[in-house]
Amino acid sequence: MTSDYTIKKVIDTYLQECIDAGINNHPGEIEIEMKAPNQDPKEEWRMWLPIDSKVTDTEIESFEVQLGHKLPADYKVFLKHKHFYDLYISEATFCKHPVNKWRDHLKKMIFKGWPLEYLFDKGYIHFADWSDWGALCFDTNRNFANNDYPIILWDHDRPLEIQDVSQSFIDLIIKLDKEHKEMTIDNQEE
Repeated sequence: MTSDYTIKKVIDTYLQECIDAGINNHPGEIEIEMKAPNQDPKEEWRMWLPIDSKVTDTEIESFEVQLGHKLPADYKVFLKHKHFYDLYISEATFCKHPVNKWRDHLKKMIFKGWPLEYLFDKGYIHFADWSDWGALCFDTNRNFANNDYPIILWDHDRPLEIQDVSQSFIDLIIKLDKEHKEMTIDNQEE
């Protein structure tokens, strides 16, 4: 199985889980291409549906220039697979990735989320939240082949400490999928 296939399969699984659980709703406006049919215009929360990504290589390259860092190839596959508002796998909540506004959301997470001096200024690119207390980041200080950075976990209660989580984005996706399945089994046994 290729890493592209694995990433797409895992993402599709958890987006479908979100829909099946009825948690594919978002307050405020939804991009028109992602709106579920039959919306009640009086409701504050709107239902959304994932759609195939419209992200181009040119858009990613432009974003990389703004970041000052290349993104891992596996993360580019992730960006170019589906658009969504919410994606939860295990304790990870990935950055919102709606069509037309994905860069705005990612920039906000990276540059306006946690203090720059703890993350971006130290070479950590934030791409997902962990539970309600941390950030999953690419560690650009340790660049492996093809910009395949290790993933670190930063805890806002211990801002000077980081914890290694996985060697690459694909390893993280596989690990999160496994953890999520184990949590589901544990919950069913209780």
